[in-house]
Amino acid sequence: MTQLSVAAVAVATCVFLAGCAGTTDRNDTSTWSPDRIYQEARDELEAGNTDKAAVLFEKLEGRAAGTPLAQQAQLERAYMHYKAREQAQALTVIDRFMRLHPASEAYDYALYLRGLVNFNDNLGLFGFLGDQDLSERDQKAAKDSYESFKELTERFPKSKYADDARQRMAYIVNALSQAEVNVARYYVKRGVWLAAINRAQTAIKSYPGAPAQEEALAILAQSYDAMGMKALRDDTLRVLRSNYPQSEFLGNPSARVKNQSPWWKLW
Repeated sequence: MTQLSVAAVAVATCVFLAGCAGTTDRNDTSTWSPDRIYQEARDELEAGNTDKAAVLFEKLEGRAAGTPLAQQAQLERAYMHYKAREQAQALTVIDRFMRLHPASEAYDYALYLRGLVNFNDNLGLFGFLGDQDLSERDQKAAKDSYESFKELTERFPKSKYADDARQRMAYIVNALSQAEVNVARYYVKRGVWLAAINRAQTAIKSYPGAPAQEEALAILAQSYDAMGMKALRDDTLRVLRSNYPQSEFLGNPSARVKNQSPWWKLW
């Protein structure tokens, strides 16, 4: 090989190695401090590069294991899944956080976020674009959400998330009560009176004070009347009149309140 050829190969090799080294430098975070990884992850997240942010948060969890920064990285990942409507992934990360960090100062936020994930899972992606509300959907996630918010308010009553959690708990109670009434109404339309009574009684006993109580009482009165239980009908109407003296159901328990804005549109 001539001296010129050797020189050319050497130059080409140097260029190739330099290119590889440059690529490695751009992707290698081994020399970064945990603070820098966190800041880079936040920058990527704010720029909308969620995939890159997720990778960096995962690296941060390993690099800063056992520190508040690693805990923050976990919660950031959970929040990213929540915003992307990836409920299962969000809950997996949150539950892992709770197992690993039961004494964390951010535990109240983890409870709040878990409640939000299940809360929004009930509302559904297009929940507010139509007329379907939480009371018409599967109730398991609603109950899970309620339990998370309840634990938050009981364990951390002064948490900055507690007030919002209490409002959402009230919403969930109202929704679960309305769900029972929705089913009771379904049975009324089909003349299955005993089933309607059972559902209406559940709404009244399990969720006292909820807005759906008024209709639940009306359904009870109508069902008792249909089954010839006049004394129970009259007792129920007295309760309805005492608690809702202006009720449109009075005098006609089968009537429906018309043109009423949904009580559940709080957010």
